[in-house]
Amino acid sequence: MQYRAQKSFGAWWGLLLGIILFTFIIWGINYSLGPDDRVLKILLYLPTYIFLVIYIYLIIGAFTMSYQVQEDGLKICWGFQRKLIPWDDFDDIIHVRGEANLFPFLGVSWPGYMIGLYSVRGLGPVRMYATYPEEGFLYLKTQQGFFGLTPAEAKLAEVLAEKADKEINVIDMDEMSVEEKGHNIRNDRFFQLYYRLNIILLVAFAAYVAIFFPGSGASRFIILLLVLAIGLFFFNVSNASRLFQFSQDGGYITLLLGMAVTGIFFILSFSAIHL
Repeated sequence: MQYRAQKSFGAWWGLLLGIILFTFIIWGINYSLGPDDRVLKILLYLPTYIFLVIYIYLIIGAFTMSYQVQEDGLKICWGFQRKLIPWDDFDDIIHVRGEANLFPFLGVSWPGYMIGLYSVRGLGPVRMYATYPEEGFLYLKTQQGFFGLTPAEAKLAEVLAEKADKEINVIDMDEMSVEEKGHNIRNDRFFQLYYRLNIILLVAFAAYVAIFFPGSGASRFIILLLVLAIGLFFFNVSNASRLFQFSQDGGYITLLLGMAVTGIFFILSFSAIHL
């Protein structure tokens, strides 16, 4: 029997965002660099297309994610991957309630979608195949690894417990002390402030270039600065969220450095367009 992941618009949101971002980045590199910049263009195109292929695979996974209960075990389907966990390999089934503190080791997430290897402070490592794990998830400890699922139907936990002959344990993250589960970036006012300021500055930069660059006679290199600012934003935010769990100040500084570099790009663009 097949169980879908909790309903979300994460796949469609990711698809739309990916189309907009990668279309602009590929166009921006080509537009801002001429024939004499062929080496630099290749150096920028290479990681862009590598990330594009990875992103397409992530989107395919988002649309195909499901959990199948079979006679021989639980099969987790994601993209072209099929992970079978035999019933005898189940060690523990835990229903995690409340707001968990998750941060990535080798994972990707956006609203309504989380995939990859994460750490849950207070619980341990987990390989997420989920949509909204922040609202609670099913934590499976098995000999094949630790897995986090967010089934649309709550009865999946009971089915797994019956098939694996295990009891369902419940852990409420909201009752766990801060010392155990650590500080959550979603509840940290300074991290959220710096994160929002990064977005505001990037949007202001993009709006400024869109309004004043056309017809200004400024160098096309301005577009490349915006492309780099976008790439820097995603790189900084992902690293800041990881670093925050080990050093809150380190997470703050990473976001502030991102703002500083974007600000410098903004000033350079302003100077080139208006001077």
